[in-house]
Amino acid sequence: MPELKRINCEQASALCTQADTQLIDVRDSGSFSASHIRQAQHIDNQSLADFIASADDEKPLVIYCYHGNSSQQAGHYFIQQGFTDVYSVDGGFEEWRLAFPNDLADQI
Repeated sequence: MPELKRINCEQASALCTQADTQLIDVRDSGSFSASHIRQAQHIDNQSLADFIASADDEKPLVIYCYHGNSSQQAGHYFIQQGFTDVYSVDGGFEEWRLAFPNDLADQI
């Protein structure tokens, strides 16, 4: 079984420059609407099944949350669903926001 890989924001940013990387945000919808990483897709309980059905489970999947804790749990779940290359971003959105403020999309 594949293992969850924990990476820092710099590693995640570099990985996300690859065209085939999937980046998902597992924070609540209000936080996602307020600000998120530009190429991120918001995943919640309502969109989870559709994402799993349509996503390529062999492409890298980078997951972030607020600080890097919930993304680890989500990562293990995606591995159980058959995803083979799964990453959790240590420090989550809060660290990314500080490291790469120009990568953010503010919607409010």
